[in-house]
Amino acid sequence: MNDVSTLGQTGSAVRVDRTSTGKEHFEVLDGLRGSAAILIVIFHVFNYSFGWDTPLSLMHHAYLAVDFFFGLSGFVVAYAYDDRWTRMSTLQFFRIRLIRLHPLVLVGATFGLLGYLFDPFGKGINHTSAPMLLLAYVTSLLLLPSPPVGGRQNESQALNGPAWSLMQEYLGNIAYALILRRLRALTLGIIFGVSGLLLIWTANMKGSLDGGWGYPEIWMAPLRLTVSFVMGLWLYRIQARIRRPKIGLLVLSILLVVIFQAPKLPNAGGLSFNGLYDAACVLFLFPLIIICGAHSDAGAGMMRLCKFSGRLSYPLYITHIAFVYIIANFAHTRHPSKSVLLTYIFLLLPFVIAVAWLVLKYFDEPVRAWLTRRYGIKRAAA
Repeated sequence: MNDVSTLGQTGSAVRVDRTSTGKEHFEVLDGLRGSAAILIVIFHVFNYSFGWDTPLSLMHHAYLAVDFFFGLSGFVVAYAYDDRWTRMSTLQFFRIRLIRLHPLVLVGATFGLLGYLFDPFGKGINHTSAPMLLLAYVTSLLLLPSPPVGGRQNESQALNGPAWSLMQEYLGNIAYALILRRLRALTLGIIFGVSGLLLIWTANMKGSLDGGWGYPEIWMAPLRLTVSFVMGLWLYRIQARIRRPKIGLLVLSILLVVIFQAPKLPNAGGLSFNGLYDAACVLFLFPLIIICGAHSDAGAGMMRLCKFSGRLSYPLYITHIAFVYIIANFAHTRHPSKSVLLTYIFLLLPFVIAVAWLVLKYFDEPVRAWLTRRYGIKRAAA
């Protein structure tokens, strides 16, 4: 459980949310994680339903939420575990992270399978042999690349597309435990800088950073992970040396909306300004947002919202896509009017939030609590 201290060093009433290990919780970063998850749901449902280049295609750059998540993860993992390695083995770390992440991987894969099988609008779109579908489900449960299935855009996680970033998250945690935790801040900074240059080249060459989720550009996945995850680790190590402005959840969330909703930019003079914009967000704006969020206080009025948003972010991200595909297939097979489709989309948003909350309360948190007790693990800040 988290506790809350109410007395600051000056004696004034200050609410400081703390983890079970006694560390202060980054409540504004939690809130930002939830904001980004909601924005990526909007990105998926509007663009899958209306198309990618229409007046109703929203959040054109919201695929960058994945890079933002990777950066947050690196920062929070360093905060939670950098000082625990004298009393924690590598195997214990892997067990902690599996307990934290994998129960919802199972739920997301199962939702994806059920959505694929019982989508009332998927006839003629969702067509895959039973053995191939079973193989896709098993590999999804194990968070391994799955065979392509019909109607799923050649995604590496065919039944639950967003899970591709979770596979990268696992790789990032493995790299942290085996190598990255041992590196000095300077070395991490060099890795961030060199990989950042490669990211700039990739973004300019491809025209965006929207890649890594499908097989044709799967090579982009580890690049996006390396840049942002290492950036998060590096930021945590150097934060004491840099100015840390305090900006609240509302302003930072609005900044994310502005970043994601920016229009697609043209090419000129052999440069892709759209791709360079993506790279600038990842390399400059996201580190700034993370540092500002980490050192901002939510305040008594916003702390509950931040905690709720943070708890909801992962289940929302990992469970929503099955329902998005149902709406998208409805749009492409029934060709409803714009007003009808918008009505279904606006009903979908609170629905997927409610589903995520139910999954969190009645599956994820109880299962993680049982596994934590079963293996005698003390929970960390991450």
